Amino acid sequence: MLKIRAIEQLGGLEVESDYPYDGADDKCSFNKTLSRVQISGAVNISSDETDMAKWLVQHGPISIGINANAMQFYVGGVSHPWKMLCNPKNIDHGVLIVGYGVKQYPLFKRTMPYWIVKNSWGPLWGEQGYYRVYRGDGTCGVNQMASSALI
Repeated sequence: MLKIRAIEQLGGLEVESDYPYDGADDKCSFNKTLSRVQISGAVNISSDETDMAKWLVQHGPISIGINANAMQFYVGGVSHPWKMLCNPKNIDHGVLIVGYGVKQYPLFKRTMPYWIVKNSWGPLWGEQGYYRVYRGDGTCGVNQMASSALI
């Protein structure tokens, strides 16, 4: 929520092509004249993942904190790491939930609901920069710090 307040105070957001994430320099190079959207506030979102999905459909992306331990080794598919490898209380990374779906694994007779998460590590990481993580049990803390901007 603090990041959203900071964006509100800065005066908006630039599009990603005008202000790409480089992961190397901690300096802000925001150019207010390139701002394309203004934020009027922020809301915390329920930790209930069904409510989160409803919010996503009605209002758009959800900012979340996540334990990124399992993400470091992700190459594709639906990630559902053991809790001891991805403790939901050890949140250390900010990402954006942009969608959700269900993957069928007929060979294992298993259905896996998942979140589609946009990460900031570039298109060579994960599935073209995206992460599919299990939806429904708070995997890696996906439901612990959900918020969204009011545009």
